[in-house]
Amino acid sequence: MKNFTMSKVILILFISLTNMMFAQRLVDDKLGFGKAYTNSELKSLDGTIRCASTSYEKFLQDTDPNRMTDAQFEAWIKPLIENAKQNKSTSGGIVTIPVVVHVIHSGEPYGTGANISDEQVQSQITVMNQDFRRMAGTPGHNTSAVGADIMIQFALAKADVNGNPTNGIDRVNLCYPDWSTANINGYVKPLTIWAPTQYMNMWSVKFSDNSLLGYAQFPSNSTIPMPAGGSATTDGVVANYTTFGSTAYGAFPMNAPYDKGRTMTHEVGHFLGLRHIWGDGSCATDYCADTPTAHTANYVCNKTIVSCDNPSVFEMVENYMDYTNDTCMNIFTQNQKDRITTVMNNSPRRVELKTSTKDLPIPLFANDAEIKFENICSLDNLCTGYVVKIILTNRGTSALTSAVIPYTINGTPYSYNWSGNLAQDKYAVVSLPIPATASNGPLTVNLTSVNGVADQRASNNALTGTFTNPGIAANPGTNFVFNLQLDYWGSEVSWNLKNGAGAIVYSSTPYTDVPNPTTSTPLPALITQNWVLNTNDCYTFTINDVYGDGIYDNGGFYNIKTAAGVDVIVGSTYSKQQTRAVKVGILGTNDLTKDTFAVYPNPATDILNITKVSNKAKFEIHNAVGQIVKAGEISNNQVRVAELVKGNYIITIKDKNISESVKFIKK
Repeated sequence: MKNFTMSKVILILFISLTNMMFAQRLVDDKLGFGKAYTNSELKSLDGTIRCASTSYEKFLQDTDPNRMTDAQFEAWIKPLIENAKQNKSTSGGIVTIPVVVHVIHSGEPYGTGANISDEQVQSQITVMNQDFRRMAGTPGHNTSAVGADIMIQFALAKADVNGNPTNGIDRVNLCYPDWSTANINGYVKPLTIWAPTQYMNMWSVKFSDNSLLGYAQFPSNSTIPMPAGGSATTDGVVANYTTFGSTAYGAFPMNAPYDKGRTMTHEVGHFLGLRHIWGDGSCATDYCADTPTAHTANYVCNKTIVSCDNPSVFEMVENYMDYTNDTCMNIFTQNQKDRITTVMNNSPRRVELKTSTKDLPIPLFANDAEIKFENICSLDNLCTGYVVKIILTNRGTSALTSAVIPYTINGTPYSYNWSGNLAQDKYAVVSLPIPATASNGPLTVNLTSVNGVADQRASNNALTGTFTNPGIAANPGTNFVFNLQLDYWGSEVSWNLKNGAGAIVYSSTPYTDVPNPTTSTPLPALITQNWVLNTNDCYTFTINDVYGDGIYDNGGFYNIKTAAGVDVIVGSTYSKQQTRAVKVGILGTNDLTKDTFAVYPNPATDILNITKVSNKAKFEIHNAVGQIVKAGEISNNQVRVAELVKGNYIITIKDKNISESVKFIKK
């Protein structure tokens, strides 16, 4: 049984999930981990950042004092490579690496935009196998004297982390339209990664800037201890969804000339320890003697470029570790194979992948359905009733045509009968209706039968959580306080509050920009307004940003509180627009207990202060999809949150017979 906490995180439907690490126009990290590219650099790169792995490695080294430098890594691996050359038996036979592909999308229909199809994912695995195995009769074959079959192949996982069946494709709706490298590394990867000792994790995402094609995490060494929760939470390869897969196998939404799957062949090469053939410097080394020394990256498939140190030898522009387009690439060399073999035999997590069995078939049943919670990215149903969304997936060998889904909220039973037609491993998003009068309490969702018979696998058909009614207790004429912290570009921001009839009751006046801001320029003064809202009405707050980066990306925020200071709406990261809604009405006695505790500051950096709790109070902190990330006792009315990644969380405070959940932002 999977445990989740369903609260306003899911039922109030917040869209964005984490704050940007840097202001986009002060330090532009969208192209690659803090490296700012000039126009002339972009021109030399042909308008495309082919690979950000090198800058990512520099970022990891700068942020992790225990990570080896490039020189230290090469000193560590060199004798191991020489030993592997002398003792070929250490390489063994063909190694199959189990793969999970995390398809990160924002609620698009299957096969549309970033929610790429199963066939597009599978085409990427096909291309990597052709390339790494030097497969005859495919674009991955070559006749070079130094060309090598790496003897590594890839297979989509058949068992997930819980031992349940999977097709190796993990679809995750994170509601956010695109992602910077900082947010991918700080939020997306740690949230979605499967055990990196058992799976090679791949992510297909929409980058904030489409000029970036992909990046990978280089392997670690085995001589320096890795910090707990360190780079193991980010290990894997990432590609823009338009470069993930190959149009040789379907009309996928990809961009030529990087549409034949070689972005991921290149990045998996980095994942297995290979460097760019020019050594990331002018005529530098990639530590492979049989790849001629290249002057710099090649973007054009010119096979007559003389190498740096031998006028009779041409640069190997066909090598997968160059920057030429996909149709030019077709070779790994014997020395590159030696290096990969050494990494697979010695580097943490890579060596464990050799023995992983997650690619092996597990017993399947005819009638087996799986359910998971799905994020909700819209507020359309708040005033008429609520829904809990789940993903229903057919893991059985027979077509899934019907399912009975009972669920309870605070002990009140409901049931939903689904019908359709799902082939094996296909899914449907199912909305379970909840009356607007539902009271707060435990939430359970189950599958009792599929196709008219009992579901044959119990381990993937039960969910638990907590339902929190998003209505608030208020008397007629109650005051609310709206707080708005603008970023430097106030002229981009506008907002309004509409009542249930669609009439604007409050709205913004034009704001002004801060002239010539720098990273040390203070933000504008906090804007505070008092609002009077009537009961028995539903209000919708909408905030817009014409530039499309939101105020949260640049230090701003907004919230709406009761006169007593209790959070009603807490905004979060967005791009062009964010909408929140609140139903004002008098609720039952049990619902009023939520005003017992207060949490501040919000957003928080290091410490959350908790008021009105005893010395026996306990807490749990859940992330955006309900996973517990921290729990314990509240000490001196404080909870430390410094180690949490930036984003939105729910803290549940339990003291005596009272339990309250409060949203907060870690910045």
